[in-house]
Amino acid sequence: MKLKTFLVALVASTAMTGAAMAADTIKIGLSGPFTGGSASMGVSMRDGVKLAAEEINKAGGVLGKQIELIERDDEAKNEVGVQVSQELINKEGVVATLGFINTGVALAGQRFYQEAEIPVINNVATGTVISTQFKAPNYVFRTSASDAIQSVMIADEAIKRQGFKKPAILADSTNYGQLGQADLIKALDKLSVKPVATEKFNIGDTDMTAQVLRAKEAGADVILTYGIGPELAQIANAMAKLGWKVPMIGSWTLSMASYIDTAGANGDGAIMPETFIQLASTPKRKAFIEAYQKKYNIDRMPSPVSAAQGYDSVYLLAAAIKQAGSTDGRKIREALENLNTKIEGVVTTYDHPFSATDHEAISPNIPVMGLVKGGRVVPAHDEDVQGDKAVRVKPKA
Repeated sequence: MKLKTFLVALVASTAMTGAAMAADTIKIGLSGPFTGGSASMGVSMRDGVKLAAEEINKAGGVLGKQIELIERDDEAKNEVGVQVSQELINKEGVVATLGFINTGVALAGQRFYQEAEIPVINNVATGTVISTQFKAPNYVFRTSASDAIQSVMIADEAIKRQGFKKPAILADSTNYGQLGQADLIKALDKLSVKPVATEKFNIGDTDMTAQVLRAKEAGADVILTYGIGPELAQIANAMAKLGWKVPMIGSWTLSMASYIDTAGANGDGAIMPETFIQLASTPKRKAFIEAYQKKYNIDRMPSPVSAAQGYDSVYLLAAAIKQAGSTDGRKIREALENLNTKIEGVVTTYDHPFSATDHEAISPNIPVMGLVKGGRVVPAHDEDVQGDKAVRVKPKA
């Protein structure tokens, strides 16, 4: 009986010790596609988040506690994203979550955070409706450039800056592709231009010859895209196969390593909006790039945009938790909506980036156009990143 009593006490003591240790950390969810066609975005985001969390923890953490990241792979699948959200909330007890790479996964999974009153910062997903899916009090924030911003930039680049008159749109069949296409058509309409063709393709398609041929036969002088890297590469490869070369201008995903590496030389010349190009144009960016390269033993980031936005999202969330003095979801949301600490990020300097009615950290003046050249992304227009344009800041309300 004494032995039994001792064992019961030991188990209880161990459980209490485990609970105490758990209380000494701040659990933050980290979800995205770490495998599959979207992995270059997901892994880069994850690695940027982990780098920032490590820096913060070395500096003492937040509220005297260490950040503990709880990672889950949503596989870029809506149904898996739903399961991940529920698990992070109900099983892991996260106080907030960073991530969501794919628009469809975000729209399916973030509603559980809204219902649980737990903040989620979308640091890569760009679907326009993401940050306004719910009415106030809204627990969904974003540190990536929405498609409402990108579509206007794409249309302006193609029509106003380069003078094309007959665009064709090739978009994938996901929520991301179709919602992005709708935004793009609206942006073109404001310039009194209509696409000569709109073509759809599916995730996993490896031959875009038919879609590209129809765009060619329609007389397209430029291809505008909304998709992700692997399929976008097949568009470039199909044009090469047909011996037809017109410019490709599309959403930021043309900067993905899976586009650049799969398309090879065929991918050169593609242009896209970027919140971050892997250039050491400021001391902060230089330090971030060097730290990332050293930690992950890599030269070119698979998705620099995802890495930088992920990194910055951690510092914004940490500042909100510190300001709130609490891990209560409502208090963190209120702090995010009125951050009183200026955060020097990699993408930009965040000075009151959010408000109760605006959960978008990135404004239209921040992104610039990037260009695929020799296996890397460089500025499409050098004048856009020189001097005081190197760091672009959201205008104050």
